[in-house]
Amino acid sequence: MSKILTTQLSGLLQRITQNEEDAIEETARLLAQAAIGEGNVYFACFGEMQIVELNALQAVEPFSKLAPWTSDTSLTEADRVCIFTRSANDEEALVLAQKLNTQFIPFAAVASEAASVENPLADLAYTYVSTRVKGGLIPNDLGQRIVIPHALAGLFVYEAVKMAYDEMLGLDEEEL
Repeated sequence: MSKILTTQLSGLLQRITQNEEDAIEETARLLAQAAIGEGNVYFACFGEMQIVELNALQAVEPFSKLAPWTSDTSLTEADRVCIFTRSANDEEALVLAQKLNTQFIPFAAVASEAASVENPLADLAYTYVSTRVKGGLIPNDLGQRIVIPHALAGLFVYEAVKMAYDEMLGLDEEEL
């Protein structure tokens, strides 16, 4: 079973890399605007995607200029937000997206659905990355598909954005 899981996860990560490379780069550029200026970066994470913010704040290599997000956070025009959610139809994420849009605060979004005209979150976001998670990866004995890796895919997108972000800010050169 672990070989099947490895193969399926590898395929998912390759699909993200192949289809979302430009969106990941654009997201890093958007977030870097806050870091270069006088703003902060915030990750508004919903459901199991909260692991992304925890990792970004507590990891050995934390995300530079990231401030903890709460629903009471007061934002300025210099700040940038990245919304991480399982689904582009998540009500809490959409409320936040509409609020940010109304306040003219550019933000990125990461969710499972592909960007399209039917995707309300992608429509509101300045940049949008799809995790490409469409359901379970592996069939079980009952014919159902199990292992729905939203958090793993979100962490992969986070790491890809962070690498581009750090490069833009010259952070990868400082450690040499």
